[in-house]
Amino acid sequence: MRIRSLGVIDDAVVELSPGFTAVTGETGAGKTMVVTSLGLLLGGRADPALVRIGSPSAVVEGRVSVPPGAAAAVRAEEAGAELDDGALLISRTISAEGRSRAHLGGRSVPVGVLAELADELVAVHGQTDQQGLLKPARQRGALDRYAGDAVAVPLARYGDAYRRLRAVTAQLEELTTRARERAQEADLLRFGLTEIEAVEPRPGEDAELAAEAERLGHAEALASAAALAHGALAGNPEDPEVLDATTLVAGAQRALDAVRAHDPALAALADRMGEISILLADVATELAGYADNLDADPRRLAAVEERRAALTALTRKYGTDVAAVLVWAEEGAARLTELDGDDDRIGELTAERDALRAELSGLAQALTDARTEAAARFADAVTAELASLAMPHARVSFAIRQTEDPEGVEVGGRTVAYGPAGADEVELLLAPHPGAPPRPIAKGASGGELSRVMLAVEVVFAGTDPVPTYLFDEVDAGVGGKAAVEIGRRLAKLARTAQVVVVTHLPQVAAFADRQLLVEKTSDGSVTRSGVTVLEGEDRVRELSRMLAGQEDSETARAHAEELLATARADA
Repeated sequence: MRIRSLGVIDDAVVELSPGFTAVTGETGAGKTMVVTSLGLLLGGRADPALVRIGSPSAVVEGRVSVPPGAAAAVRAEEAGAELDDGALLISRTISAEGRSRAHLGGRSVPVGVLAELADELVAVHGQTDQQGLLKPARQRGALDRYAGDAVAVPLARYGDAYRRLRAVTAQLEELTTRARERAQEADLLRFGLTEIEAVEPRPGEDAELAAEAERLGHAEALASAAALAHGALAGNPEDPEVLDATTLVAGAQRALDAVRAHDPALAALADRMGEISILLADVATELAGYADNLDADPRRLAAVEERRAALTALTRKYGTDVAAVLVWAEEGAARLTELDGDDDRIGELTAERDALRAELSGLAQALTDARTEAAARFADAVTAELASLAMPHARVSFAIRQTEDPEGVEVGGRTVAYGPAGADEVELLLAPHPGAPPRPIAKGASGGELSRVMLAVEVVFAGTDPVPTYLFDEVDAGVGGKAAVEIGRRLAKLARTAQVVVVTHLPQVAAFADRQLLVEKTSDGSVTRSGVTVLEGEDRVRELSRMLAGQEDSETARAHAEELLATARADA
C-alpha cells in the first residue's frame, strides 16, 4: 500500500509479506493508520477528519493479488476493472470536504463495490472493526467446510432438490394463478379453429380465386379480343377478301423459297419466316380454343366471390393470407392441446412438489445432525485455544436453530423455514466466564477479548475459510507473558495457510512474524516514505528490545529479544 496525507502519515509505502507481518512502533506513531488505510481500500467509511491537516485530500493505493477466477476477480471484472498481471489495483481518495472517490483496476467505481470485495479479500478483527466470521452466513459456511464431507455430500443433494423444488413451485403457481387466463385463451383458440375448419381453406386458394374472378369479370371483353386476334391471324370466313397474317407470311415465305438457292443469307431468312408461320398457326389455334373454353357464367362468378369473402374473413382475423391462416391453425391446435393438458400437468407437478419437499425434509435433517456434530468438535477446539490465549474460563458454542414456518419443511418434528443451504440458522456464541450466558461473539466479549476469540476461531478454521488475508488490531490487548507467546505462535500457525497482518505492542507476538515493519515519526511529527521500514537483523533486535524494556541498548532486553526470536524460529 501507499498512504499519503492520512492522519500522521505524510507519505509512506507499506509492503506486507506473504506470511505473517507484524506492524510495531511507539504509541501514536501511526500504526493504526495502516489498519485504517486497509479499511478504506475495502470500502470503509470516509471520515474527512482523517485527512492530514493542510492537505486537500488523503489517498490510499493498494495492490492486491487475486487468483484468476476467484469470486473477487469475477466481481471486479463485472465492475469493469482489469487485473494487472494477476493483481488488482485499488485506490481511495478522501477530500478534506468529505468527498470520496474509489477506483478499481483503473476504473472509477462506487465505494460499495469495494465493500463487496472486502468479504472475499480480508477478514478484519480489531477493537472497533470486525468482519468475516462475525456474519452468520459466513459462520455457517465456515462450519460446513470444517465438517467436510459429512455436510458437503447431503448439502450438494439438498441444493439440487431445492433448485428443482423452486422450479416446480414456480410452474405450479404460474398454472394455478393464470387458470382464468388460460381458460379464456383456450376458448378463443377453439372458436378460431372451428371457424377455420368450417371454411376449409387450401394452400394458395386465395391467389387462384383472385385470378379466376378477374377472368370471369371481364369474360366478354376477353372473348371479343380473342376473336379479333384470331381473325387477324387466321382470316375471317365471313369476309374472305381481307388478307390475314397467316396468308401474308405464307406468301412471303414462298417468295423467299423461290430464290434461296442463290444466297445463303436469304435462305436463312426464309427459314426464320417458316418459323414465324408455324408460330402464327399455333397462336391462332390457341386463340380459337381460348374463346371456345371461356366461361362467362355469372353464377360461377358469384360463387367465386362468395368463397373469396369467406377467405377474407379468415385472413382479417388470423393472418395476412391463407398460408398464414393455416400456420395459425397449426400452432393454435398445438397450444390448445397444451392448455387442455394443464390439469393433468398440475396433478403431476403437485405430486412432484410433495415428493421433493419430503426429500428436502430428510436432507435438511441430515444437515442439521452433521452440523450439530461438527459444531461440538469445533467448540471444543476453540475453547482449548482460548485457554492458551489468557481466556481460560471462556467457552465457545454454536447455536443451531430453525424458525417455525407453516409453509416450510419438516425437521425434527417441526415445520420450519428453509433456504438454499438448509433449514439451519447458525450462530457462534461465547460465554467469557463461568456463569455468563452464551451470547453472540460480537456481543459476548470486549474489544481485546473479541480479537483473541476471532484468532482462536480463525486458527481452528485455518484452511477452510476462503479469505486469503487476516488483519488483527490489538489482538494482544490486556495480555502478556506466556499468553502473549501463545498468541504469537497461533498467529504464525494461521500464517501457514493465509496472509496475516498484526498491529501489536507485544514483542512476544512480533518475534513470531516473518516480517516486522516499524512505523516511526520524524522530528516534525509526521510519518514519511522512509518512516515505514522493514526491520532485519540487528535493527529487529533493537526494536524488540525497545518493546521489551523501553531501551534499545539494554543488554538484558537484547538477550531476551534474541531469545524470543530463537524461540520463534524453533517453532517455525
